[in-house]
Amino acid sequence: MSETLAAFLYLVSGVLFILALRGLSHPTTSRQGNVFGMVGMAVAILTTLFLARPSFGGLVLIVLGIAIGGGTGAVIARRIAMTAMPQLVAAFHSLVGLAAVMVAAAALYAPEALGIGTVGAIHGEALVEMSIGVAIGAITFTGSIIAFLKLDGRMSGKPILLPQRHLINIALAVVLVLCIVGFATSESHGLFWLIILLSLALGGLLIVPIGGADMPVVVSMLNSYSGWAAAGIGFTLQNLALIITGALVGSSGAILSYIMCRGMNRSFISVILGGFGGDAGPAGQEDLGDRTVKQGSAEDAAYLMKNAAKVIIVPGYGMAVAQAQHALREMADQLKQAGVEVKYAIHPVAGRMPGHMNVLLAEANVPYDEVFELEDINSEFAQADVAFVIGANDVTNPAARDDKSSPIYGMPILNVDQAATCLFVKRSLGSGYAGIDNTLFYKPNTMMLFADAKKMVEEINKAMAD
Repeated sequence: MSETLAAFLYLVSGVLFILALRGLSHPTTSRQGNVFGMVGMAVAILTTLFLARPSFGGLVLIVLGIAIGGGTGAVIARRIAMTAMPQLVAAFHSLVGLAAVMVAAAALYAPEALGIGTVGAIHGEALVEMSIGVAIGAITFTGSIIAFLKLDGRMSGKPILLPQRHLINIALAVVLVLCIVGFATSESHGLFWLIILLSLALGGLLIVPIGGADMPVVVSMLNSYSGWAAAGIGFTLQNLALIITGALVGSSGAILSYIMCRGMNRSFISVILGGFGGDAGPAGQEDLGDRTVKQGSAEDAAYLMKNAAKVIIVPGYGMAVAQAQHALREMADQLKQAGVEVKYAIHPVAGRMPGHMNVLLAEANVPYDEVFELEDINSEFAQADVAFVIGANDVTNPAARDDKSSPIYGMPILNVDQAATCLFVKRSLGSGYAGIDNTLFYKPNTMMLFADAKKMVEEINKAMAD
């Protein structure tokens, strides 16, 4: 009877997780989605404790672990800046991968506790599940650490290309598969740890050559990996909730990776084989010659926008770094009071994590009906008087559309250059995260506003008020 009740409660938690994913798919329902997720996790944890029936000492350790983990998570959540959210997600993914490795190791050395056999006589299917789960978990662990270092600026965002890297990765993958087969048939502890070492190496080697422009895809890909690792260990632990949760995270992460790749006009395989600019030399960039840029001031921008009929705002990572979203909303409010139509255009990979810009705009209480995705608003730039770009570099680069020799050629961009005037807020003419010069800067209808994004928008607001 208790097992039947537990299965039902696990099913309830699974349904709550599905509702959580559905809620998180839109800003207006994201809070409700988070609540569903938290309630579902609470149900899953309590049900697991009910089934395990730990001793008093074991229960104390479990509660202590939850308190330490939950307390640490709460502190990080309160202190973390929105600009650091991508690297935080990558760091959390690494912990999921490490947990999968540790659970698999515990199952190998104490199989009786899990009911999967005895030491030296673990069930065959459990060995397969353990080996696959630990391999994916180890790959997720080191891959997520590399992604964290790249996103946090502690490692170069440019692709780091090793000689013969494809052959090395293929060789490691083949040896890894052979070790998994050997472990599943022999239960060799040596092969188990060799699987971990090979997977750790493979995870790092897979992510190191991926460039910064592909980081949004990498984040969602690692999210998928962490889910499959959890699902694999769920089979080992015979825990239905972990299997459901892992499958949901794995499949949703895979779907998101596909959406990100489609938004960048790249295949998943091409991302794994190397990032933007990875194999491109200087010839891949357009010769800019002695071109100059048109530089403007906050007063110029205020005059142009306040006398416009339609303004489209394009936020990017520069806005996130400067925390300019609140000042940007104030600017939009002033424009709307002056009778100007204002819309926001979001590229699928703007920022360094899927949905990064949407979250920042929602934080600033920007109305959801003013925010549009690329495919819904790209045709409107030709009718816009002003495109106001605030730190969105790579996703506005016309070279991706016009220059076949460019490393980013074929990536869909926001056609801001088609607006009557393009105002571009940026600190300097430096290249974006893809390491490629933006030809938009030198267009005759582009006016550069060199300054910190927040300071510039605040100056524009002051000029409008005056």
